[in-house]
Amino acid sequence: MTGTTRFNFDAVISRQGTHSEKWDGRQQQFGNANICPLWVADMDFASPPCVVEALQARALHPIYGYTQHPSSLFSAVIGWLERRHHWQITQDWILMVPGVVTALHAAALALVPENAGIIVQPPVYFPFFSSVTKTQRKLLLNPLQLQNGHYTIDFAQLKQLAPEAHMIVLCSPHNPVGRVWQKFELLQLLRIAKHHNLLIFSDDIHADLILPGHQHQMLAALVTDPDCAEFAEFINTNVITAVAPSKTFNIPGLSLSSLIVPNPELRKKLQNTLGLLHIGIFNPFSIAACEAAYTHGDDWLDALMLYLNNTKHRVADYLIKNLPQIKLIEPQGTYLLWLDCRALNLDDKQLQRFFIEDCGLGLSPGVIFGEAGQGFMRLNMGAPQSLIMEALDKVAAALQKLGG
Repeated sequence: MTGTTRFNFDAVISRQGTHSEKWDGRQQQFGNANICPLWVADMDFASPPCVVEALQARALHPIYGYTQHPSSLFSAVIGWLERRHHWQITQDWILMVPGVVTALHAAALALVPENAGIIVQPPVYFPFFSSVTKTQRKLLLNPLQLQNGHYTIDFAQLKQLAPEAHMIVLCSPHNPVGRVWQKFELLQLLRIAKHHNLLIFSDDIHADLILPGHQHQMLAALVTDPDCAEFAEFINTNVITAVAPSKTFNIPGLSLSSLIVPNPELRKKLQNTLGLLHIGIFNPFSIAACEAAYTHGDDWLDALMLYLNNTKHRVADYLIKNLPQIKLIEPQGTYLLWLDCRALNLDDKQLQRFFIEDCGLGLSPGVIFGEAGQGFMRLNMGAPQSLIMEALDKVAAALQKLGG
């Protein structure tokens, strides 16, 4: 697989000295500046040439002032969603925001009364929790169910929680477990949400990162599906969708995301809250990068997903042959691998120390994603395969040294 495309994902590019949180922040994060970091969700691949070229072209103009959002930027977002996700939207639905986490907090403040309930589904990206608790809303947990290595939504428990809730936050695809939700699951979610008139905030930041053999379905795009006619009005009224080029094209440091809000009343409330906090997006570089990525980044993304799929298979084979104590939860999307380490019989602190001190690796401990993540670790495979395989060798050597 490696070396078969015109994009070189095998290239090892040093990020040290660039103030990279992932690499230059190792001492602060792990207490060791020499470990191999496989934690925070950005990739060690060069961004697409079209993005690099757009940034270089913009940098040639020596004035970097407040910048408007050109119509071409909105056209790029609209074109990408239609081309890649078969969802037709209009420009007036789009709110530009610095990031999805910002949008989550704004949605809680703007759309959910204080002390009202917000449902999240752990193990899940940890800002989902803080966006509820820090805004003084009530955190309602609907843990995913793990059966035979496969995560599903606990709809029975969700029905019990729904009367207490005002909004549900859906992670789609799900970080960290890698699930790509199927249409029948989204329909069940819609049925419960409609019955209780819940808002749905759908975080689709990983929607472009779908591994071969799987198909992402944007919840809001079901509005035109004949099977979902009964939910069409509800979707346009109650669903807010967050998308971004940041994970897809490895540009999270440029901080530009889009909220897609068909309901003008919700959109106005969100605008008011963002305005209250004086959150504006004026960065000329983020605008240039986003427009270029969504306009010209298709081929690069297709090649990336083939490369990541090959990496996933190599990791899965390695674990089976050399590290049977660690089981991979088969991912369907994202570049994040959810590793079941419970057979190592280590508590969470011991598990973290094992990877840092014995293996020399910096992974994300599963427990930060909620109690349902106890005994798990999250590994970011968005790096050259040589680095990922070397990391697995370190784990195997460490276990052998410890007597298996």
